[in-house]
Amino acid sequence: MRDVLVVTGGSRGIGAAVTRAAHARGYAVGAGYASDDAAADRLRAELPGVVAVRADVADPASVTALFDATEAAFGPVTALVNNAGVTGRLGAFTDAPVATLRRVLDVNVLGTMLCAQEALRRWADRGTPGRIVNVSSRAATLGSPGEYVHYAASKAAVETFTRGLAKEVAAQGIRVNCVAPGTIHTDIHAAAGDPARPERVAARVPMGRAGEPEEIAAAVLWLLSAEASYVTGAVLQAGGGI
Repeated sequence: MRDVLVVTGGSRGIGAAVTRAAHARGYAVGAGYASDDAAADRLRAELPGVVAVRADVADPASVTALFDATEAAFGPVTALVNNAGVTGRLGAFTDAPVATLRRVLDVNVLGTMLCAQEALRRWADRGTPGRIVNVSSRAATLGSPGEYVHYAASKAAVETFTRGLAKEVAAQGIRVNCVAPGTIHTDIHAAAGDPARPERVAARVPMGRAGEPEEIAAAVLWLLSAEASYVTGAVLQAGGGI
């Protein structure tokens, strides 16, 4: 049976790289995206057969609609990658507006949980196993002082959630893991107000460079694969040594 994968934040950056890699490996992919219709159109044109669905992961009805659209196109979802995430603007924590704090927590934490719930409930109803990979950040450990400590805190929550949920559902044949990227060349830095950030911080990275989305996608696809069949509750650090 063909694997059916939902990828949130699947039209750009790491999410788009995951979508491409999964598509190349024979997955049927439903890619959720927040608002960039042009990016979604480019993905559909590049990868015939991929379903791109506009969805706000912080809204339960929108999450259900994303899964429903994917299953209408391909059949039952068998895997989930929780990649959608936002940072807000770079800067001191005391300057972060309450609206930014709420949105970061809503998307990064609540969104991850809502999507996981949706997948788990469907798998429980069908009595089938599944796999979840959450995307965190090395910021979860490093804290990102002076840049986005609220984002770092949200990703620490994702890692704790991964470990606890993995233990809770392991007996059902469901694996839950996490990838924690370091600084990666994506447009998240421009959205945060510093498009040159990957080059600026590269000197801090032991490998001397920022990473590429495809390198993170490879880690995600490994955790989804049968090669990682005895791996659950893991946080795979992919930060060039940082």
